[in-house]
Amino acid sequence: MEKHFFVYILANKTNTTIYTGVTSNLPARIREHKDHMDPNSFTAKYDVTKLVYYEEAGREPLAAFEREKQIKSWNRARKNKLVNSRNPHWEDLYPRLFE
Repeated sequence: MEKHFFVYILANKTNTTIYTGVTSNLPARIREHKDHMDPNSFTAKYDVTKLVYYEEAGREPLAAFEREKQIKSWNRARKNKLVNSRNPHWEDLYPRLFE
């Protein structure tokens, strides 16, 4: 079974702070953020644990990292537009990963 990579965006409860990441195991990685597995991480420090956006980035890790880098380079307005395109209410999508 081939791995698929995902690029994701997390937000804090008030959607004022966001984080963009990449992973090959989306449910497990988001759980790590929610559980503050690394208490010194940015996401733990600012409680950025709400999954508000994700996209499949293919099977090639380099393509996934390039997409992550691209999104990280955008200004906040463009990132907001990306999230709003699929999740206009900025709901936590994490529970939907198990439907």
